[in-house]
Amino acid sequence: MIRNIQTIIPGIATSDGAGVKLRRSLGGQNQVRLDPFLMLDEFSSNDPNDYVAGFPAHPHRGFETVTYMLEGHMLHEDHLGNQGHLKTGGVQWMTAGRGIIHSEMPQQESGAMRGFQLWINLPAKEKMKAAGYKDIQVEDIPTVQLENNGSVKVIAGSYQQGEKEVQGPIQGISTTPLFLDVHLPPNAEFEHRIPKELNAFLYVYEGDLEVGGPMREIPRQAAVVLGDGDRLKTKSGSAGAHFIVLAALPLHEPIVQYGPFVMNTRAEIEQAIDDYQNNRLVIA
Repeated sequence: MIRNIQTIIPGIATSDGAGVKLRRSLGGQNQVRLDPFLMLDEFSSNDPNDYVAGFPAHPHRGFETVTYMLEGHMLHEDHLGNQGHLKTGGVQWMTAGRGIIHSEMPQQESGAMRGFQLWINLPAKEKMKAAGYKDIQVEDIPTVQLENNGSVKVIAGSYQQGEKEVQGPIQGISTTPLFLDVHLPPNAEFEHRIPKELNAFLYVYEGDLEVGGPMREIPRQAAVVLGDGDRLKTKSGSAGAHFIVLAALPLHEPIVQYGPFVMNTRAEIEQAIDDYQNNRLVIA
């Protein structure tokens, strides 16, 4: 059964960090989410005034952050002593768990800075686990070449090509996330199986794309939530298309969010704030 469009959540212009300009779809107005996805930001600018101030040190608790750099160079540093240079094509996957304090600062003063940051919720039983960080270089992310001259980067989960299953570097997470970056030439089709138990959406960041059965054109720079089914079917337009595909198991748990803290109850949020204010957030 082909998944059709259920909801379109436009990306809304906003800023975060020390003034980085971006577009927020999931997690934007009225905090519209897709369980377990909490937020999706796209940042894209050639103007250093839009990004050079970066994201100075700030805390997180209760979820995972994923930063995918399409173009540019940022430096991650955190209280655990991790340091990662996030460059074009690379990914950082950070588990905040019980608490992490980190910064993401541009290492360039000119040129393009483009990419995404995604927040994925953690189940209640994992919200207070130890924090962790993975720095994934572009050469560690497999790229599958398609017969139509397109390509698929497999960041998390897997992609089935014939009898061969290509696995991304992110595995073993309880929400079993799928994260693909698909590039299609003009007027090319792309299909992929997405298990029916997963919530799924896609986001077109270049070109034009149709989705579903029957096909329906979708806007760029919007989170396009897919309905029930077990298969994604798309076709690019005359300019081709670049888009990301995201899917994961929903948690079906209550969400209480206060800025960079995402827990299940208000009492847990109050505890997180108190822990941060009294330097206990990152104590194991």
